[in-house]
Amino acid sequence: MLVADHAGNAIPRTLGRLGVAESELQRHIAWDIGIADLGRMLADALDATLVQQNYSRLVIDCNRPLEAATSIPISSERTAIPGNVGLDKTKKAARADEIFRPYHARIEAELERRRQSGRPVALVALHSFTPVFMEEARPWHAAVLYNRDPRFAHRLMALLNAEQEFTIGDNAPYQVSDATDYTIPVHAERRGLHHVLVEIRQDLIADEAGQAQWAARLARLLPLAHEGL
Repeated sequence: MLVADHAGNAIPRTLGRLGVAESELQRHIAWDIGIADLGRMLADALDATLVQQNYSRLVIDCNRPLEAATSIPISSERTAIPGNVGLDKTKKAARADEIFRPYHARIEAELERRRQSGRPVALVALHSFTPVFMEEARPWHAAVLYNRDPRFAHRLMALLNAEQEFTIGDNAPYQVSDATDYTIPVHAERRGLHHVLVEIRQDLIADEAGQAQWAARLARLLPLAHEGL
């Protein structure tokens, strides 16, 4: 099962543009560039279920605990988010009820359906990262992230490294934790599912050709990494 927490940059009409320029909403601060199309290609290749969040993480970040300071950010990198400043509990709760909870309820329902039918499941979270963060170039082509259980991630990382074309981050440039992440800790770890979070550098999947290449690569390597777990 595939999930994409930051697949889109949509903003509800009632919120305007959050006071943010349209050019900023096209940047990585608003979404995981390239991951929606890659996710659909990968789902087709694996005959997998894909659940993706199409609202921007600037509205509410669906991979953050609701109590986290970055759940509804007032700034991202050096970009201020005026529409998120000074929100009261009612307005924050509305975003959680209308966006965060339906997304995670959809994931939970699919996982529960599979559990009840006795179908084994592995959860793969798909993300992308910017090649340059705060003027600092990042050396990785892709990364695998994990928290308490590294088995699936380490097997996938070994296969990616064996391709001898890439520099693969091991819990870098990010890592999964209970304080900063929601999807893996809640849906995968609490259920005891095999899981991995995959990050791909955005310039590598910015166009259809790159998306197709990485979708084919992951479609080939994910089943191999999962074998024997």
